[in-house]
Amino acid sequence: MFVDTAKIRIKAGNGGNGAVSFHREKYVNAGGPDGGDGGKGGNIVFVGDTNISSLIDFKYKKRYIAEDGKPGAAKRCSGKSAPDLVIRVPVGTLIREAETGRILADISDKEPHVVARGGKGGWGNTHFATPTRQIPKFAKPGYPGEEMDVTLELKLLADVGLVGFPNVGKSTLISVVSAAKPEIANYPFTTLTPVLGVVRVEEGSSFVMADIPGLIEGAAEGVGLGHDFLRHVERCRLILHVVDISAMEDRDPIDDYKKINAELEKFNPELAKRPQIVALNKADAAIEEMIDEFNAFAKEQGFETYLISAATGEGVKELMNAVEAELAKLPPVIRYEAETPVREEITSKQDFDIHVEDGVYIVEAPWLAHALGFVDLDDYESLQYFQRVLRLSGIIDKLEEMGINEGDTVSILDIEFDYMR
Repeated sequence: MFVDTAKIRIKAGNGGNGAVSFHREKYVNAGGPDGGDGGKGGNIVFVGDTNISSLIDFKYKKRYIAEDGKPGAAKRCSGKSAPDLVIRVPVGTLIREAETGRILADISDKEPHVVARGGKGGWGNTHFATPTRQIPKFAKPGYPGEEMDVTLELKLLADVGLVGFPNVGKSTLISVVSAAKPEIANYPFTTLTPVLGVVRVEEGSSFVMADIPGLIEGAAEGVGLGHDFLRHVERCRLILHVVDISAMEDRDPIDDYKKINAELEKFNPELAKRPQIVALNKADAAIEEMIDEFNAFAKEQGFETYLISAATGEGVKELMNAVEAELAKLPPVIRYEAETPVREEITSKQDFDIHVEDGVYIVEAPWLAHALGFVDLDDYESLQYFQRVLRLSGIIDKLEEMGINEGDTVSILDIEFDYMR
């Protein structure tokens, strides 16, 4: 079963928590804090694998979660960082953030791509010791790993895309010029999945050709199979447009040519601008007048045609030579640039909102969840540290500007405090 789209949820590992510990050793008085830092959470890494040709595995497993980092320990021992979770996908897979559609990675080679980063480990209480705070009884928790829904979209990596109406001989052609063995029969939609073949023109010279199935009128709107597979033409450097010139199917070759190009343009206007070579297939059963009529149309439109018979091999070598010559002039296979989401750091005094409800000052600042995570509400020094965070962020200044009085209630992430000057 060929599957070329999937949606999954990925979750990088959380960082390990920092440790609260104090040095204890015989004959050593007041050894001081020695809590170690937490380890880093595992990343989610995507790697291209040439042995995988479909995304079918992702139809059955929808969640991929990396391990969390280990917590810190006493004696300044840092927690162990978690290993990365490596997800293998077919080469040519495009990874997008499901919510925004932004491209996160184009897996066009075997290089690893980090798509979700693991959280950093939290600091142990060693970091919080100062001349005035010599016994810090708090540490930082690990930062959360990135989590998101992503869509996987396979766009075949091929130099040449074979397009044309069903039953024009595309499968026969790719079977003749390469080792690909598609199913071939005399009825439409014989080919149900894209077929890749490597064409060797001469020693040391080759290119990859893809047979794109199911293109008919209305394909861009979802008619037939073309809507599912048009995406596989998008990377192709060159389009080889196969037209049935025999009239055996009682079709008009010129009309077929126009309709296929119209579908390509509807799906992606850039495809209509892609270089094309037109192959007039089934020359062994063609009518001379029809060939002349199409060639006259081609001359008027400014493109060349190649008369071939995939069944007998007539003109096929000349066609492949022309394809190779055209490819030599073209840039490499299209690769998409990652549009990495902007990860905003909480640095400004505008990253919070305060409003009053029933006399309670409610502070909304999602980033404070992490700051609250390492506050020991029963420890005076820990609360002092948190108050300093609120002061530096501008929250206390804003509260005072709004007229807060001593003893008023402040709610932060559903935890209520009495305001004290």
